[in-house]
Amino acid sequence: MDLTTMNRGQITILGSAFCVMLTMHFTMQLLTKHLFYWKNPKEQKAILIIILMAPIYAIDSFVGLLDVRGSKAFFMFLESIKECYEALVIAKFLALMYSYLNISISKNIVPDEIKGREIHHSFPMTLFQPHTIRLNHQTLKLLKYWTWQFVLIRPVCSVLLIVLQILGLYSSWVSWTFTIILNISVSLALYSLVAFYHVFAKELEPHKPLAKFLCIKGIVFFCFWQM
Repeated sequence: MDLTTMNRGQITILGSAFCVMLTMHFTMQLLTKHLFYWKNPKEQKAILIIILMAPIYAIDSFVGLLDVRGSKAFFMFLESIKECYEALVIAKFLALMYSYLNISISKNIVPDEIKGREIHHSFPMTLFQPHTIRLNHQTLKLLKYWTWQFVLIRPVCSVLLIVLQILGLYSSWVSWTFTIILNISVSLALYSLVAFYHVFAKELEPHKPLAKFLCIKGIVFFCFWQM
């Protein structure tokens, strides 16, 4: 294969294909290790879902580089799959942090040593919540709801966007409306993650969740600008 005879587009696709193969290779390595050492199912299930984000985004980005014949609805469908999976990953990331701290919302389990801690809200959340609240089961449940609302809103908006695109009703004002709704929704979900991490940064430090979270958002950020 002579790279000197290729144009920039072909070199880009070749490099992208190589990166996809590397992503698949490292993903399979991680998945195999977790499945082989299946000692903590609650945590590892969430970790597996987070790990799968990399190959899903890699394949989606690679397909986006190809000159595929099709309507805009097809590429919007691919983007919707990717963004819906991001919503799931955000929810599982919060569930993973709950697991690290031995918190179970469904079983009403909150360790005594973390009850009563203060959560300091910032603007604009102070318009709806007190500036300082004490952590308890209801507070944790609220943070979970703030995260999971994005998991529900993202797929609904994706389906509506695809239907409107097919029907030819996808105008600029519709695009702006959905953009505003989704940005508010994802901002609330991310805010709940940051608020939770801020309270338990010391306990979570051995698990390095901040580094994991930055990697997740890095994948989203670079894929956004690649597209």
